[in-house]
Amino acid sequence: MIKKAIALLIIVWGVYWSFSSLMPREEISIDVPDNQFSTHRALMHLKTIAKAPHYVGSEEHHRVRDYIIAQLEQLGLETQIQEGFSVDNYGNLTKPKNIIGRLRGKEKGKALLLLTHYDSDPHSAIGASDAGSGVVTILEGLKAFLSSNKTPKNDIIVLISDGEELGLNGANIFVNNHEWADNIGLVINFEARGSGGPSLMFIETNQGNANLIKEFVKANPEFPVSSSLFYSIYKILPNDTDLTVFREDGNIDGFNLAFIDDHFDYHTQLDTYERLDRNTLKHQGSYLMPMLYYFAEADLEALKSNEDNIYFNAPIFKMVSYPFSWIYPMLVIAIVVFVRLLIYGIKQKALRAKPIGKGFLAFFIALILAGLIGYFAWPMLKTIYPYYDEMLQGFTYNGHDYIAAFAFGTLALCFFVYHKVYEKGNTASLLVAPITFWIIICVAIALKLKGASFFIFPVYFALLCLFVLIRQKQPSLILMALLSLPLLILITPLVQLFPVGLGLKMMLTNTVLVVLLFGLLLPVFGRFKYKKRLGYLSVLIAVFFLISAHSKSGFTQDRPKPNSLLYVFNANDSTAVWVTYDKLLDDWTRPIFGEQPEVASSLNKHIVDSKYSTRFTYTKPAPLKFIEQPKINIFKDTIIQDVRHIKLDITPQRRVNRIELLASTSNAFQVFKANGQVIKSPKKSKNNRLLSYYIVDNDPLVLEFEVPNGQKTEFTLLEASYDLLDNTSFNLPKRDAIMIPKPFVLNDALVVKKTITID
Repeated sequence: MIKKAIALLIIVWGVYWSFSSLMPREEISIDVPDNQFSTHRALMHLKTIAKAPHYVGSEEHHRVRDYIIAQLEQLGLETQIQEGFSVDNYGNLTKPKNIIGRLRGKEKGKALLLLTHYDSDPHSAIGASDAGSGVVTILEGLKAFLSSNKTPKNDIIVLISDGEELGLNGANIFVNNHEWADNIGLVINFEARGSGGPSLMFIETNQGNANLIKEFVKANPEFPVSSSLFYSIYKILPNDTDLTVFREDGNIDGFNLAFIDDHFDYHTQLDTYERLDRNTLKHQGSYLMPMLYYFAEADLEALKSNEDNIYFNAPIFKMVSYPFSWIYPMLVIAIVVFVRLLIYGIKQKALRAKPIGKGFLAFFIALILAGLIGYFAWPMLKTIYPYYDEMLQGFTYNGHDYIAAFAFGTLALCFFVYHKVYEKGNTASLLVAPITFWIIICVAIALKLKGASFFIFPVYFALLCLFVLIRQKQPSLILMALLSLPLLILITPLVQLFPVGLGLKMMLTNTVLVVLLFGLLLPVFGRFKYKKRLGYLSVLIAVFFLISAHSKSGFTQDRPKPNSLLYVFNANDSTAVWVTYDKLLDDWTRPIFGEQPEVASSLNKHIVDSKYSTRFTYTKPAPLKFIEQPKINIFKDTIIQDVRHIKLDITPQRRVNRIELLASTSNAFQVFKANGQVIKSPKKSKNNRLLSYYIVDNDPLVLEFEVPNGQKTEFTLLEASYDLLDNTSFNLPKRDAIMIPKPFVLNDALVVKKTITID
């Protein structure tokens, strides 16, 4: 009994260690030497930067830019502002203003670039984490580096880019237009997709990663958290950073350092100085300092490689890395060893057909049931708590409780299922099914997702356990638990990582991974006769977390409800409506829309661009208010060889933040430019959208396009300002303290809708 308790404690400790070893957790001290990174000093910068939303074109944006420039100049860097119009592949157009600094090195060669961005997401995000944390990490890191009074070998360039939140626009004009871009040898980029948790390292490269990961290991950051799996998944997802532009347009390699936990704060009014996890900021600093010291002296022209490496972090070892060429040999070795162990076990009568069959049945029952639970978890939760749908990130304030609840619920399921097949001495036979399934997974990974091929290591330790179980009838449970630690360290963090980073819709990964973990822990749990007791304990823990989640399911000042409101004036027929994206009205929106609001079907013919293509839900007729309409001036209209060449400008007559331009896909554009930038494939625009123009310096939108002569060309213009709640003509009440503006959508806006027709 004591040995079982010790074995269980080892497993519990292994789970704890797998998380606690990921990031620093020391107290923040104010007495840090000048030549070391000080989280306290970085936070002092952040308190100044993250006072209010500072999206592109806002007054706060200008103030933050001036502050950063002043800090770089105090550090002795050459500074400059780069500006110019830029449009991304999705039609997001703006005029970013990049902050650039340079510290000259001793030798002529490739430069090291430190990268982050200073704009916050329009219109309500405070931007403390995304990416104020990156700005202050670079400022404090440079200050500590320069305190050593050592001139680096390589030039160090700082790019605090602009317009990242809109379409990576600042990175675009730097990589494609700035003279220093050709001299960049390596980029270190700081990002955030939440306000806490460990910072994950993602490599960006067009070639192999072998040299990059080798040099990263030599830089020796204290708490590296990374794996080749992360980037394999990152490449699949539609989430790019500024570093993507360096890779795609400049063939420049780099490291992304980004944290993603507390995803519910992402792009919201909650992304504040107070809510940023201090240990997370310390973790970013723990990456920067060793990497800065190392790569300031390294040969940055020797980072390209045609080889790829598998890599992953592990306590004590920090980073483990080996070539892709080892994948198939390691897989073949595992298969050969497994087959030989099966033969050996059958000969020793330690493996028997009937228990093996029961093991397969139990494993597949657990896997299928867990898969069903995980697949339907998020839809079920939204049915019980329909207001969860208002959180477009897909990760609720109580999301961590749900992750724990479903993990322990799945664990209980495994205990109950395997209780039915328990027989003394059949643990080795039961282990055959999980190992078989893990090997099949490793084969699939080797073919389709090579970055995850380090999953073979748990298989090796499971094979070692199987060998011991065949050789000994009653092997040491403590030994079995110790042999399970690599499995726990490698896989357990993923149980939380996927639902946190990708939303609770990915709870399927949580439940399936728990079954896969449990299967390889059978050398320990298979020996427990009374698994039901552990099952009931797991149920109690799951229920505890469900109760905890329920107690935090409502909205409070710390967990506010996102909501939305727009006023849309149709200049074509002089009508106006209130519009919302909310599926469930609340005490702030219900008095405006009433108990029976109209469905916003007609407005959704023209969908305003948003991260998740969110559609309007309800409308309500609104009182007419005088709003200045934009002026449209056509100053070129000529026909050359049956092609009509038109140039016009759209000039706002009020303080406007954004213009959406839409056109029917029946229009044929041979060439289409906006403020001198070519709009790619305008006929293939999503939802009839040609572009979204985010206005800086109140510059007009200048359009140049060519169409077939005789075509009737029609545009729909949506001109928006983010001042609905400040407009005294409406006298709208402020949101309650338990509410925030809904992120990722056009919100709190006065919108003028106008049709432009060119016959």
